[in-house]
Amino acid sequence: MLLHLILGIFIGLPFVSSILSIGIVFFGVIIIIKQKNDHQEAVLFSAYLVGSEVLFRMSGGAVLHELTKYAVMVFLVIGMIVESKKHHVNPVYLLYLMLLLVGIAFTDVPFSESIRNAVAFNLSGPFALGVAAMYFYNRKILLDQLLRFLFYMSLPVLTMLSYLFLKTPAPQEIVFGTQSNFEASGGFGPNQVATILGIGFFILAVHILLKKEFSGIRWLDLILLIYIFYRTLLTFSRGGLYTVLVALGFFAFFILVMQKNRIKNVVKYGSIIGIMFIAVWLFTSNVTGGMLENRMMNMNALGEYRSGDVTTGRADIFAQELESFYENPFFGIGVGSSKFHRMEITGKEVASHNEMSRLLSEHGGIGLIILGLLILVPLYQIKQQSYLAKAFLSAFFVIWFLTINHSAMRVALPAFFYGLSTIQLMKKDSELT
Repeated sequence: MLLHLILGIFIGLPFVSSILSIGIVFFGVIIIIKQKNDHQEAVLFSAYLVGSEVLFRMSGGAVLHELTKYAVMVFLVIGMIVESKKHHVNPVYLLYLMLLLVGIAFTDVPFSESIRNAVAFNLSGPFALGVAAMYFYNRKILLDQLLRFLFYMSLPVLTMLSYLFLKTPAPQEIVFGTQSNFEASGGFGPNQVATILGIGFFILAVHILLKKEFSGIRWLDLILLIYIFYRTLLTFSRGGLYTVLVALGFFAFFILVMQKNRIKNVVKYGSIIGIMFIAVWLFTSNVTGGMLENRMMNMNALGEYRSGDVTTGRADIFAQELESFYENPFFGIGVGSSKFHRMEITGKEVASHNEMSRLLSEHGGIGLIILGLLILVPLYQIKQQSYLAKAFLSAFFVIWFLTINHSAMRVALPAFFYGLSTIQLMKKDSELT
């Protein structure tokens, strides 16, 4: 943890981030093959890269913009190939990958644009999801292993915290409005920064709720939790914050259901979380001159409710993509075509923020089948397991579902969490056999 906090000092220097990202991919492949994935090395390296993706992008280390998605696919595929105990692949996800390919035949982009880039940009995320689902589906994972995966994923979040602390101006020096704040997000996209910070908040909260020490020092865990929440609020990005709070709500619900002293624990943990939430909120609101409430409640700088769209244009894009689906209900308008189709109608080249509407627009009825498969399989998996497993798997499923609805699949995170929502969670070694 200390190493990753120190890394935040140097990650913005030329080539440091690039060398680190390439090194993780290179040594990850070697170690997975050498160890034959005996200790889920493929997942450990994938989890670390998923947590690092936005950090590498904002610090200039993403040699390829989609590096993490491709690397995660490589890690997981190699892991399945080299592991001694072969894992059953659910044919549903093979069908899912084949259905995705159908839309390529209908791709229609302007002559000046690259069809390959349009297809790769829009299918890299869904393909990463398919590979993750094939790897994780019904795979028996111990609770301690799962917490280790999440710990590895959260380490780059600590580096991001350090990087943001050093790179961004003091909050008192930032002029806050009622839009997502790039200054407080290190000059990078607030939506993606808030998404990753939110995951760090989720992982820390899970450790605290399960009474598992994250850093080894309980009070330090609480301080980190509070600071991550504070930095997430400063981005003024609502999607990442709401996603993690809903996911935590599902997690806490199932954890409390499985305990005997439910009412006592609800009062105890509810009070602690409520006090922390209110205190951090009030402090952040004061720092931002009251703009935090205006942003979260869709008000302008004067505190008046806006008459416009609370989704900042996402609802319009969603409606346009549904219209494309109605006009092309069978095979859609083709992979990567929705952005250019929207430009013809509105004159604005805006990529979709919603993976569900994009699937319907570009894949038509096949996209509807794909969505059905993606939703039903993990729900069935969640239903069959213990309350502890339900707590984790339902939270993972919510993170996937809500993230793709506000940020599409711009990062590998939702694909990875979807895969995790299909595992079999075990508490004891004896249950692995």
